[in-house]
Amino acid sequence: MISPFAFATSLALLTAVLFLLFFVLDLVAPGVFRFLFNAQFFGADVASLLPQRASFGAVVGTFAVLLVSAWALGYAWAWLYNQLRKYF
Repeated sequence: MISPFAFATSLALLTAVLFLLFFVLDLVAPGVFRFLFNAQFFGADVASLLPQRASFGAVVGTFAVLLVSAWALGYAWAWLYNQLRKYF
């Protein structure tokens, strides 16, 4: 059995680390950021759709929404896994 709280929290923490890594990478090495960001989409130039510089509020808001969404999805995933584990 998986603890839904622990699973959700670990998924949210990994999401936070990845977000911060990409954020810092965009500030320090924009070319590397663009390459890695686009590589997630099989080389499509998705990075060109991002705004040049987002406001502080937009960055914090995006970060918060990502964390809450990752936690909720992680909790639901672990709960569903535990429910299905009873039958399989």
